[in-house]
Amino acid sequence: MIEIEDSEITLARPPVVTIRAAQHKDLPALQDMIGLLAQHHGDVPRINTDQLEADIFGPLPWITVLVADAGEELLGYAILVPLYRAQDGKRGMDLHHLFVRDGHRGHGIGQHLVDRARQVAQKAGCHYLSVSAATGNFRAHRFYEQMEFVARPVTGMRYMQILS
Repeated sequence: MIEIEDSEITLARPPVVTIRAAQHKDLPALQDMIGLLAQHHGDVPRINTDQLEADIFGPLPWITVLVADAGEELLGYAILVPLYRAQDGKRGMDLHHLFVRDGHRGHGIGQHLVDRARQVAQKAGCHYLSVSAATGNFRAHRFYEQMEFVARPVTGMRYMQILS
């Protein structure tokens, strides 16, 4: 999900922001930003750095994480999760989280994270990149449409069974 909202304080754009793959040293800042996004959506963040480390860098990495690095701090992140459309034989990638810190939104950082996410997906042989946004999050809808995403209807119910 994308997090774009009005900020009362807009900070000056850093002169250089690098979009790169997450590194071990980024884990505390990533955990913090994931917590901020969870809290914004009314969720309780339960992730810890050990779990995050295993999911990014473990023997069976589950997610790909990109970060927006301004040198002194991380300004945002994107989490990518693989998808597959078996009926089409096509790989895809879900842009599961897209987050830019308050005060740094509107500087193009989210666009750069999405652009790099596209590159990562293409390099992985994906045919599509998908993302979701809450029904009433019209700013996110406009953002994705400006980034050339096409809205698709959601059909049916999604079920979950807790395994552990």
